[in-house]
Amino acid sequence: MDRLERRRALVTGAASGIGQATALRLLDEGALLVAADISAEGLAETRRRAEQAGTADRLTTMSLDTADEGSVTAAVDAAVRWLGGLDVLVNSAGILRAAHTHETSLELWNRIITVNLTGTFLVTRQALPALLESDHGVVVNFSSTSASFAHPYMAAYAASKGGIQSFTHTLATEYAARGLRAVCVAPGSIKSGITDETPNHLPADADMSLFAKLSPALRTDQRAGGATMAGPETVAGVVAMLASDDGAFTTGTEIRVDGGTHA
Repeated sequence: MDRLERRRALVTGAASGIGQATALRLLDEGALLVAADISAEGLAETRRRAEQAGTADRLTTMSLDTADEGSVTAAVDAAVRWLGGLDVLVNSAGILRAAHTHETSLELWNRIITVNLTGTFLVTRQALPALLESDHGVVVNFSSTSASFAHPYMAAYAASKGGIQSFTHTLATEYAARGLRAVCVAPGSIKSGITDETPNHLPADADMSLFAKLSPALRTDQRAGGATMAGPETVAGVVAMLASDDGAFTTGTEIRVDGGTHA
């Protein structure tokens, strides 16, 4: 399937998890792609997998720290130059930390908001001029089921993802007349670097019974942090659809990919 042939794409958070799976899927569907992340080791693994798939000739990797405005400006500008423009932006970079809300420091709160929400804004703002010159401009942002459903001990993370959803609606409305689409994907019960590490960030006295309802209805064959999960490729396929002309009439909305966890 070559739904994204000749489409120029930038994917942040492309060194692991859903971001990496998305980068590889867009390459498989024909995109010319920049994979950006703060982890050089992870980006090397993304390239290795692309080489195995025979798609590495359409891939370059770049260092990008979404918490640093200078890093974002330099990386996005370099990506647009290498690609010769930009049709697809996927904001996948993010972090998750957990704590009792009354024990969450301002430093921790600001760190999560900066990386997840402000980072999504900074990358999008820098990419918008190029996206608006495209005939296929689309922004796919990553929210989370935590934005709409209770995920205990994750107040800052949930707030950042709720902000991303609101930001996406604004983009969709503000730029629709200029042909730009903006969509949110809200994953849940998906195995990734974030979910693998979540148990390590929970408070020592966390009430695990509060997570009992966070299980998918559909059968899956993977686990992360002791919970039933699906693989990140299940989300990557949805992103590929949204980035292609198959998603041409989809904008200003969230698509929840959680196996029925919140059905």
